[in-house]
Amino acid sequence: MSLQRIVRVSLEHPTSAVCVAGVETLVDIYGAVPQGTEMFEVYGTPGVDVYISPRTGKKRERADTRRWHFDLGFEIIVVVNSPSNDLNDSHVQISYHSSHEPLPLAYAVLYLTCVDITLDCDLNCEGRQDRSFVDKRQWVWGPGGYGAILLVNCDRDNLTCDNQDNCDQRVHCLQDLEDMSVMVLRTQGPAALFDDHKLILHTSSHDAKRARVFHACGPEDSCEAYRHVLGQDKLSYEVPRFHGDEERFFVEGLSFPDAGFSGLISFHVTLLDYSNEDFYQSPIFTDTVVFRVAPWIMTPSTLPPLEVYVCQVKNNMGFVDSVAELARRAGCKLTICPQAENRNDRWIQDEMEMGYIQAPHKTFPVVFDSPRNGELQDFPYKRILGPDFGYVTREPRDNSVSRLDSFGNLEVSPPVVANGKEYPLGRILIGGNLPGSRGRRVTQVVRDFLHAQKVQPPVELFVDWLTVGHVDEFLSFVPAPDGKGFRMLLASPSACFKLFQEKQKWGHGRALLFQGVAGNQQVNTISINQVLANRNLISYNKFVQSCIDWNREVLKRELGLTDCDIIDIPQLFKMERRKALAFFPDLVNMLVLGKHLGIPKPFGPIINGRCCLEEKVRSLLEPLGLHCTFIDDFTSYHVLHGEVHCGTNVRRQPFSFKWWNMVP
Repeated sequence: MSLQRIVRVSLEHPTSAVCVAGVETLVDIYGAVPQGTEMFEVYGTPGVDVYISPRTGKKRERADTRRWHFDLGFEIIVVVNSPSNDLNDSHVQISYHSSHEPLPLAYAVLYLTCVDITLDCDLNCEGRQDRSFVDKRQWVWGPGGYGAILLVNCDRDNLTCDNQDNCDQRVHCLQDLEDMSVMVLRTQGPAALFDDHKLILHTSSHDAKRARVFHACGPEDSCEAYRHVLGQDKLSYEVPRFHGDEERFFVEGLSFPDAGFSGLISFHVTLLDYSNEDFYQSPIFTDTVVFRVAPWIMTPSTLPPLEVYVCQVKNNMGFVDSVAELARRAGCKLTICPQAENRNDRWIQDEMEMGYIQAPHKTFPVVFDSPRNGELQDFPYKRILGPDFGYVTREPRDNSVSRLDSFGNLEVSPPVVANGKEYPLGRILIGGNLPGSRGRRVTQVVRDFLHAQKVQPPVELFVDWLTVGHVDEFLSFVPAPDGKGFRMLLASPSACFKLFQEKQKWGHGRALLFQGVAGNQQVNTISINQVLANRNLISYNKFVQSCIDWNREVLKRELGLTDCDIIDIPQLFKMERRKALAFFPDLVNMLVLGKHLGIPKPFGPIINGRCCLEEKVRSLLEPLGLHCTFIDDFTSYHVLHGEVHCGTNVRRQPFSFKWWNMVP
C-alpha cells in the first residue's frame, strides 16, 4: 500500500476526510494537544484499521491493542478496507490522557468517507503466479513481468476513409475498437460525494502526442457513442458521473517507439476536492496505469510464408509465372502488382518490409514503407494498407536517401543466442560502412526507428563495397531440421574458385558460363579456363572475399554462430565504378518459402548436361530437406543489378514467441 496524504485532526470540532479503499492515510494528532497529555488511545469503527508506526523504523502495531505514550516519534496510519455507503459513515476517535486524571483530557474525531477508485487495464500477468502485487505504474519485461500493451492503430478498417485509423479523432467503424486497448475506471462510494469532488483523467503533453483515448458515452454498438477525450491537444478530461460504477475507455497508439520516445505512456485518474470554496481544488488520490506501445517486429525468412508479392512489368512474364508456381507449391497466396500501379518499378523488396505488431488481444501485419520512393512508392499505402493491415514509414527531412535505404538492405536473423544473451525474435541486419569511414549508411531516421523497437537489436554490417549496397546481396537464411534450426548462407568467391578449379582439374575447363541466356544477345560466354586465367577478376574477388569475411566474423560474434551454422555458396563478383556487382546471377539472393527455394538461375558451366553451380547448390541445401527451384531472372532482373529476392516480397506468420516475454 502507498501513503495517500496527511489529515490533521482538531479538538474544537470533528474533522471529515475522504479516503480511498486500501490506501493509507496519515493522521496528524500533534497539531492540537491538550496540556498535560502523556498518553493517547486510538480506535476505529468496524472496517477501519488503525496502526501505530514508530518513525525509528520499528514494525508497526495495531493501535487498538493498548494505550500509547505520547511521543512525537509516532505516526498514526489509517486504512479503510471497503467503500462507504453514506458520507462520514466511518470514523476514528483519538482520546488524550494524563496519569493525573481518571477521564480523558479531550477527544478528537475524524469522520471518514471511503471511495474505491481504480484505473484498470489488461496488465498481461499470465506469467505471474501472484497477480496481487502488480504495480500498475511499472512496466516489467520478461516471462514473470507485467504491463499493459498498446497497439499503434495504423491500419484502415473503414475502406471509405482515406487515412489510417489513428489519423483522426473519430471512431469510423466498430472494428476499429478491436485494435484499441480497453481502460476501465471503476468507482464505488456515496454518490453525494461527487457533489463537491471530481474525477479527472489526465496525461502529460509528451504522452498526449502518442496516444488517443475515446470514452464510451453511450450504447457501445454505435460509433457516435465514442468521444475523443484525451490525446494530442487534450491533456485532461473531467469524467462525468453516469448511473453505473464503471466507465470504459478505448486507447489507441499514435506513434511507434522512436528516438525520444521509449514506448511508455502513462494515464492517471485523480480525485479532486472542490468542497472548500476558499481554496483551490486539492488532490486526494491518483491512480496510474502505464502502457507500452507494441514494437514493430520483422519476420525472418525461416518463418512460414503466407503471401508472396511480385510486380508484373514489360519483360518479366516468365519470372512472374515461376514465382507463382513456387508460391503454389508452398501453399502461399500470390499478389501481383500490375504495371499500371508499379509504373515499371519491379523492385518490390526494396520498396517495403513486412512485419507485425502484437498485443494480448490482437495481432496484425504492418508494412514498413521504405524512404526510397521509386515508382512503387504508392503501392504499400494504396494497396496494402487496409483492414487489419497497418502501415508505417520514416522519411528523412533533408531527403538524404541512398541505395542503402532500400529494404533489400534490411533483413532479420532467426532467433539466436549470442554472448550469453537470448534474442528470441532474432536480430535486425542492416548494411552500412566500416566503423570510422565516411561511406554510405542507412538514413538516421530509419536507424533510430529500428533501434527503438528494442526486441530485435540491429547489427550493422559492411556493404559499402557493393554497387547497390544491400545485405541480401551476400547473405540469406534458410530453415534446417537440426542445429539452431537454420543455416546462414554466405556468398563465397573462394568456394566458387575452388569449384571451378576442381572442374578444370577433371578436364572441364572449356565449359562455358552464360550459355542459354535468352533475350539478351550482348552476354558473352566465358569458360572456366578464362575465369581462372583472369588475374583482375581473381584479385578483385579476393578483395570481395575479405569484405564478406569481415561480415562473417561480425555475424558469428553478434548472432552466436559457428562455422557449422554457415554454408558458403559459390559466387563471383565483378567491379563496376569501383564497387562490386554479381558476376553471374547472385545465388544467395533467393526467395525462401518454407522448404521451397526460388534461386536465381546462375547459367553456370554445363558439365555432363548439368549446370555445375546448380548441382553444387543442390548438394549443399537439399540434404536439409530443401527443394531448389532455379528461376531465370537474368534479363529481367540480373542485368539491372538485382535478383529473385529483390523482385519479390513475403508476408510471413508471426513468431509464436510473445515479444513481452523477452528481456531486451
